[in-house]
Amino acid sequence: MRASINGALRGVPVWAVWLGGLVPLGLLVWDTMAGNLGIDPVRDIEFRLGRTALYFLIASLAVTPLLRIAGISFMKFRRALGLLCFTYAGLHVLAWAVMDMALLWGAMARDVVKRPYLVFGMAAFLMLLALALTSNNASIRRMGSASWRGLHKLAYVAAPLVTLHWIWALKTFPLEPVLWLGVILGLLALRVVVPRPLRWGAVRALR
Repeated sequence: MRASINGALRGVPVWAVWLGGLVPLGLLVWDTMAGNLGIDPVRDIEFRLGRTALYFLIASLAVTPLLRIAGISFMKFRRALGLLCFTYAGLHVLAWAVMDMALLWGAMARDVVKRPYLVFGMAAFLMLLALALTSNNASIRRMGSASWRGLHKLAYVAAPLVTLHWIWALKTFPLEPVLWLGVILGLLALRVVVPRPLRWGAVRALR
């Protein structure tokens, strides 16, 4: 079963993940043009972009635990998942800067300092920016694999920060982001608890 699933996954091109990953953006554009957003369209646009970024970040974090526990390898798609996460995170920040703050840089700086949830969000975005800029083979060669892997562990910090950004922005104790925070912490715990496989053929994909 595991071999057949991995065989099927090897036949899926990476561009198909990108195509599927852009569907939420297409739906958002459609809803915006059709007037299907709520009474605060800017808030809805920002929220949907940020939430989708978190979903792709969680998907990228789930790749290694899934390989270690079930032997199913999505490693081929992890870079695409991470870059899709950054794409939506970047659009989320852009929507806030343009539609919410009208590119008033001084007001944006004051808002970030004044609101802790924006500090969390900006810190997470800067981490994701560093990961996106180095998500290429040239960066791995230039930095060395050990340094590159160390840098990309920032994803383990960015993911909880994103959920804290979401929770604090709502000024309540909402169930959905709290549940996603639990999922993230569970995935990070699995990386520690479940050892790296020694005999699976997929172990080569981890190197």
